[in-house]
Amino acid sequence: MTVRQPQPGDLEPIETASRDELQALQLERLRWSLQHAYDNVAHYKAKFDAAGVHPSDLKTLADLAKFPFTTKQDLRANYPFGMFAVPREKMARIHASSGTTGKPTVVGYTLKDIDNWANLVARSIRAGGGRAGDLVHIAYGYGLFTGGLGAHYGAERLGCTVIPMSGGQTEKQVQLITDFKPDIIMVTPSYMQVLIEEFARQGLDARESSLKIGIFGAEPWTEAMRKEIELGAGIDAVDIYGLSEVMGPGVASECIESKDGPAIWEDHFYPEIIDPETGEVVPDGSEGELVFTSLTKEAMPVIRYRTRDLTRLLPPTSRSMRRMGKIVGRSDDMLIIRGVNLFPTQVEELVLQEQGLGGQYQLVVTRDGLLDELMVRCELAVDAVDDGIGRRLGERIKNLIGVTATIRVEPNNSIERTLVGKARRVVDQRRK
Repeated sequence: MTVRQPQPGDLEPIETASRDELQALQLERLRWSLQHAYDNVAHYKAKFDAAGVHPSDLKTLADLAKFPFTTKQDLRANYPFGMFAVPREKMARIHASSGTTGKPTVVGYTLKDIDNWANLVARSIRAGGGRAGDLVHIAYGYGLFTGGLGAHYGAERLGCTVIPMSGGQTEKQVQLITDFKPDIIMVTPSYMQVLIEEFARQGLDARESSLKIGIFGAEPWTEAMRKEIELGAGIDAVDIYGLSEVMGPGVASECIESKDGPAIWEDHFYPEIIDPETGEVVPDGSEGELVFTSLTKEAMPVIRYRTRDLTRLLPPTSRSMRRMGKIVGRSDDMLIIRGVNLFPTQVEELVLQEQGLGGQYQLVVTRDGLLDELMVRCELAVDAVDDGIGRRLGERIKNLIGVTATIRVEPNNSIERTLVGKARRVVDQRRK
């Protein structure tokens, strides 16, 4: 793997600006965004008034903590267009979540929003090592999901050639990678694991493909998964972060030269970390729930949106903006098993440390009377044999996480693969 270092003139001035310059821009844009939301979105006017705050109360960046949060429930309560700050006739595009757990969350974009989005995804791909002229294979889903079109517009804006493959058709994905010889792939990390397996099924070595860089997002993934993908595909794997409610992919992105957490594009999104229980802002470096306020969005400004992602803010390194640590889980995805807090990524780390196991796993939670039971489904790696892997994994989960789990080691390719979008890591049957 050869790291593509940024060259002089590659970066935008804001990416190397001083902290004072960046914060002055943030304050100016934050004042505009609060006023824009208050003047044009009835929901925000009512929420601000009820909280006894007005956009003019923002004198410093710290004053943002006085303003109320926005949640996914707010977006659903105003379904479909109640959160828009411009007339529907001035919208250029609408995206929406899948709505599998309720009404979909609907987001809108003006032409200027789409232009900014393309620029930020282009910046993200460049941070990940992409350059004009690269061939980019996009295997994120297209459609209402923001992943495919967000990546597509950004890659084109950077000057890349795009293969708009979308998700699914795994065998064909490998065929086109082999035939078209792309430099970069953009996809979920769990689906990249599936593609590596498909290379092997076809008698091919993914490490010998043309791919040099993988830009992975849309779901949490660990350093252990990064190592597995990099070794399995012979690429540099970098993390891109985004969510449709805030924009889509490209809210933050990792820099290939450091691979130390996604740099948040703070000239467009103001981040906070809060205690998920109290809502109080915690200092940089402390773990908590990530909150975003948009600074430039016209169609649908979001004020203090609670992402539910658990992470921490880290100091700048490769760019002038702060970084976010790896997402350890979601405040609404945490499992409590017999009084022990458990995140799927904790189990993932241990699964990936067992050489005889493949990268796929699933947590199945049931309830026997008043007691919760956890089963971890995992798979043997290709050509591996079960030499007591399940017993070792169970012991490590008990010793390191503090949860007793039943381990079911299954043949390779037993667990359902993701064709589009995110892996289903948890099946919680207590809720049925």
